[in-house]
This record gives sequence, C-alpha cells and structure tokens, in this order.
Amino acid sequence: CFFLLQTQGTILPAPNFNPIMDAQLLGGALQGISCEKDVLIDILTQRCNSQRLMIAEAYTDMYSRDLITDLKENLSHHFKEVMVGLMYPPASYDAHELWHALKGVDIEEKCLIDILASRSNMEIFQMKEAYLMQYNTDLQQDIDSETSGHFRDTLMNLAQGTRMEGYADPSTAAQDAMILWEACQQKTGEHKNMLQMILCNRSHQQLWMVFQEFQNISGQDIVDAIKECYDGYFQELLVAIVLCIRDKPSYFAYRLYNAIHDFGFHNKTVIRILIARSEIDLMNIRQRYKERYGKSLFHDIKHFASGHYESALLAICAGDTEDY
Repeated sequence: CFFLLQTQGTILPAPNFNPIMDAQLLGGALQGISCEKDVLIDILTQRCNSQRLMIAEAYTDMYSRDLITDLKENLSHHFKEVMVGLMYPPASYDAHELWHALKGVDIEEKCLIDILASRSNMEIFQMKEAYLMQYNTDLQQDIDSETSGHFRDTLMNLAQGTRMEGYADPSTAAQDAMILWEACQQKTGEHKNMLQMILCNRSHQQLWMVFQEFQNISGQDIVDAIKECYDGYFQELLVAIVLCIRDKPSYFAYRLYNAIHDFGFHNKTVIRILIARSEIDLMNIRQRYKERYGKSLFHDIKHFASGHYESALLAICAGDTEDY
C-alpha cells in the first residue's frame, strides 16, 4: 500500500510580486528609528523563498547593504532566528543548522537526526554543496569527527545520499526483514551495521514491503522492536528513519509536539521545522498534528510563544479559521 501523499506547504509564491517595492518597504522598516517588525513579518512570511532571495538582491542594489546583516543587527532572540532563517535557500538553511548542531557548545543530536533522516538524495547532495561553500569544510568529515559509534556510522551513511530510488523487489523484502529481525535479537556490531545499511540504502517502496514482512515474521512493529532492542541516539535515529519513510508529515508533527510540550518549548526545533517544511508539507504536518493531538499546531504555538516571535511563527504556520 505505497501511496504518495499530495504534499502542500503553507507558503506559496505571492501573486503580483514586486521585489523592488518589497525591498523599499523593508529598508524603511529596518532603517527607521524603531524597527517596524510587523512590516518584516508581513513581507518575509508571505513570500516564497525564491522571492525572498530576489528581494535581498533588490535590497543590496538599492541600499548597498546586505539584508541578512541588517536583520541580524536590528532584531534579537528567537524573532531574529526566524526572520534570518527565512532568508536562506533551503539547502543553505539545512547546512547552517547542521553546522551549528555539530560545532556548537553541545552537539545537537536531535537536529542531525531531524535533517538527515528526512531528506531526499537530491536534498542531501545540495546541502553538502552548500555546507562546503559556507563553511569550507566537508559535512561527512565533520560528522565523522564530532559523533561516534553506530550513531555516527548511520549518519555517515545517510549523508552519502545513496538511497535507491523507486526500485522495489518483493523477493528480497522477506530476506531483509529476516536480517532486521535477527539484528534486533542479536545486537552485535555486525548486526547493527546490517540494520542501518538496510534502513539507509533501500528505496522507500522496498522498505514499505520490508516493514510489512517484519510484522509478519515477528508479530511486532519494527518501531517497537527497535525501541526494545536499542537505546540512545542510535535508536532515535533508526526510529526517525522508519517514521519518515512511513509518513514524513506525521514524523514532523510528532517532533513539533515534543518540542512544544516536552522541553518547555524547544524554540530551535520549532523554528527549524516550520521554516524547513513551510514550502514542502507544512499543511500536511498541521493536519497530522490536529488528528493526532486534538489541538491545532496554531493553537499550541499561540499558547507557548509571544510577541513578534509568536506572530512570525503563526504567519508561517498559517492557521485555519477554526484554529484561532
């Protein structure tokens, strides 16, 4: 039962778009005596990424200044993170988040998991190029030096971006399922390796069949089996891969819910997911969130954030009338 979800973002290209006028409005908002934050929100959250990049170009032509630099200088805290984050092309934004996750004071494993478990080969390829350009260093080398063990091996595998695409072979699905089942029983280094190799390299269509076979062989869902057998970030990463293959919007809905409720609002995670998914599947994520948790994402953000930061997040989330 492999079906493709009609994915939909919350941010679409603005009609009647005029980058020069937007750049003028932003210049006025940023260079006034007090920064007009509402103007920034109205423009930057209501234009798609490629339009924002055109605005940035027009802004530089007009003021001989860099828009990102001006945003950084005029804004602060989480509101700044949202507005600046919106200005990066998607691959650069992923690269930026990964670099900070790897090179910050503490390694942010959950950020590495969110990004690497959910991106396509093409997205991974573009992100690695952006990483090299922005930081003059190789993403895989940084993963290699900053993480360890089977968690590292699995991240390294994902960062190769070599997952098969479109191919499915029912005859090997049962074999793969057996290998996964043994890996959950035996837990040797070799088994852990086999486990991650299958999860990182088989096509999505293939893994749908493998998970089904796993259920048939073991009478257990693969996620429950992984949680029973493994622990730590290695386990979290494997589970994330499975969840993203099954239903990516559900995975991100679950991550947002945790970030909002379990950590007393983990701002970085909320910001990263909303920005990264805003033009891909944030509508679907919102739908899953509401189905699974009863409250809308819009409601929960409104409840936990405040001020211009809240307004910016809500504008990206884009609520339905019944969400207010």
